[in-house]
Amino acid sequence: MAVYQALFEAGARVRIRPLGALQEFRSSWKLHHPLAEEQLEFAGRTATVADVGFYHGGDVLYTLEDVPGTWHEACVESADLR
Repeated sequence: MAVYQALFEAGARVRIRPLGALQEFRSSWKLHHPLAEEQLEFAGRTATVADVGFYHGGDVLYTLEDVPGTWHEACVESADLR
């Protein structure tokens, strides 16, 4: 994937990945914007992308409508997958 290229645009519907995937990401990710404990409560929910941003180096970060926190691209998937 190219640097500074997001899978989802603002307005896209995404599903937050299942709890197990979020817990795995949370335990292994040691860099910027770690997942907060409260974010785990939103596992499996669908949301709309409010904003797309990038961390230096190209990591894609999402803000979701009505869902707290910053979400890494690895923590969301297309809402159409299931």
